[in-house]
Amino acid sequence: MKGDRYLRRDVVLERVGITKTTLYDWIAAGNFPPSIPLGGGSVGFLESHLEIWIKWRFECAGLIRAA
Repeated sequence: MKGDRYLRRDVVLERVGITKTTLYDWIAAGNFPPSIPLGGGSVGFLESHLEIWIKWRFECAGLIRAA
């Protein structure tokens, strides 16, 4: 997405409030957007994908209405 940025794993963990193990369990199960290799062993997550995923979780929990 134009203007999108990569978030490092630690930022994602802080925003979502989960552990690294849970993050990778969710990715393996297809329940979280996959990481993107950035080189040098670093990975990132597109901020737009994380925002969409968070909104989806709130919708699933009935906390907001789907658009």
